[in-house]
Amino acid sequence: MSITRLHAGPRMSQAVIHGDTVYLAGQVADQAKGKSVGEQTAEILAAVDRLLAEAGSDKTRILSATIYLADIATFADMNAVWDAWVPAGSAPARATVEAKLAASPYTVEIACIAARD
Repeated sequence: MSITRLHAGPRMSQAVIHGDTVYLAGQVADQAKGKSVGEQTAEILAAVDRLLAEAGSDKTRILSATIYLADIATFADMNAVWDAWVPAGSAPARATVEAKLAASPYTVEIACIAARD
C-alpha cells in the first residue's frame, strides 16, 4: 500500500494517507492564537474539514480524535464548539487531556484519524 503525505515539511506532514485511513497531525489555530478556546477550536475544526476534504474524507468519517487543552477548565468552552460541529450520529471515539502545548498562545490542539473509503 502506498503512503501519501500532504503538506509535508521537514518535521511533519499535516496529513498522511495510508490505504483508506487518513492521519491528521495535531492542528492548532494560527489566526486565532491568543484568543479564546472557542475561537481556536472553531479555526482548528475548519482546518480539519479542509484537510479531510483534500484527503478524500470528511468529518462524518472521523474514527478517533485526541484533543489537548492547555487548561482543562476550558473543556466546556471547547465542547460547545465541538458539539455544534460534529454531525448527529457521527461522534468519533475521543480523548481530551490537559497538556502543556508547544507555545503559550495555543490553548487547544486537535489530532484526528479518519476513514476515506
